[in-house]
Amino acid sequence: MTTLLYITTHPLDTDTNSLSVSRQFIKTYREVNPNDTIIHLGLYKADIPQIDADLLKRWGQPPSGPSFDELSPEAKEKAVRMRELVEQFVSADKIVIANPVWNFLFPPVLKAYIDAITVPGMTFKQADNGLRGLGGLVGTATGKKIAHIQASGTILSHGDYQELNFSDSYLRAVMKLLGIEDFQSIFVEGVAQYKEQAQEIKSKALQQAIELAKKF
Repeated sequence: MTTLLYITTHPLDTDTNSLSVSRQFIKTYREVNPNDTIIHLGLYKADIPQIDADLLKRWGQPPSGPSFDELSPEAKEKAVRMRELVEQFVSADKIVIANPVWNFLFPPVLKAYIDAITVPGMTFKQADNGLRGLGGLVGTATGKKIAHIQASGTILSHGDYQELNFSDSYLRAVMKLLGIEDFQSIFVEGVAQYKEQAQEIKSKALQQAIELAKKF
């Protein structure tokens, strides 16, 4: 059975641009793939551990760091939760990430999530030819892919501000590190820069979501 992990990174539940377009994507995908499992992970409502002293100590592991049994109850809870997130990510066949852009980057909770799933020895490792993804290598064989839906007030995918498109380029680079190179993006952008065209911009992105979802 195919599993799609749908990750949202907005604190509001209203139809923001990133949520509206991603919800349309999921709606269409569900219509085309009624037997697939869709798991929604709303990062602002999920328990996403941040990299802190507890997790850094855990990363050391024996012999340089403490064993799991030696960790504090709080550190054990964080370590268990991180493993849950990693296993959920690795087991997903397809992943949809939807985010707004704030100050030229995605919300900080998404960075915390990326830190939680990008773990040496769990999702990537050092190999003779450089860094290689563990989950990505498995996922590549089964068609693991990413759809990134990004909303921004300014046009970032091309033009004068393209060099400030840190959010999409960062996610693309991290997923490549994990061995996932099938990465497609939908941009809902320029709604503040070109306010008179805001509805047209959103409508175009909604149609792109429908078309991508049909073949995703």
